[in-house]
Amino acid sequence: MEGTRSGRGRGRSVRQPTTDEGTRDTTIEPNPEPRVDPSAQIGAAMQQMTDLLDHVVQQQGQPPIQQPGNPGHVVESEDRALERFQKFSPPKFLGGPDPDVAEKWLEKMIDIFAALHYSKERQVTFAVFQLEGAARSWWNVIRMKWDRKQTPRTWVNFVRDFNAKYFPPLVQEKKEDEFIRLRQGTQSVAEYESQFTRLSKFAPELILTEQRRVRRFIQGLNVEIQKDLAVAQINTFSDAMEKALR
Repeated sequence: MEGTRSGRGRGRSVRQPTTDEGTRDTTIEPNPEPRVDPSAQIGAAMQQMTDLLDHVVQQQGQPPIQQPGNPGHVVESEDRALERFQKFSPPKFLGGPDPDVAEKWLEKMIDIFAALHYSKERQVTFAVFQLEGAARSWWNVIRMKWDRKQTPRTWVNFVRDFNAKYFPPLVQEKKEDEFIRLRQGTQSVAEYESQFTRLSKFAPELILTEQRRVRRFIQGLNVEIQKDLAVAQINTFSDAMEKALR
């Protein structure tokens, strides 16, 4: 019987063992799929996450940008900067012939920008935001003139044209002369600084840069304080003010 069974098996393929589920243990695929590198899969997943985060950031608004040449300094977005500006309750300016009203408004703008340390271009943008009525009409004319002449949109240029519009020439000359002759005298440093800031807007060309502003401020201080500041390291107007108060 054994011989008969073995003879029957000749020439036939040998059946592979099957599992309990009835499937073959080893199945040879004609075209097996290539294996995927795990590191490539991880890289693709990370790229997808990066793309998703970029999309979320774009939906939420532009992120803060870094100032060129100073990677550690982050520049605020326009919306965030405007929000901080509005927290100071800046007044509106409607124009008009009263130079005292114009002076008070300009002083308030200067005080706010001194606290916020905004760029000269951003100062113009936010100051214009507060103009209404006749003052806004005046600015529209000035803006078109600047565009035509390619005038830089800086705070110095804005103050110059603002003074020309809202302060009679005699008033401007008088205020500029007061600024040039300003000295501390019997005033405290804080009182002198207040006068310096108030009058400086009538002579913006004299304090065109931070260095020139600091130098003119120190020149008006009493001699004893000037001597103490001569050996101090001063880079900004706030540094000069702080050291003079000491």
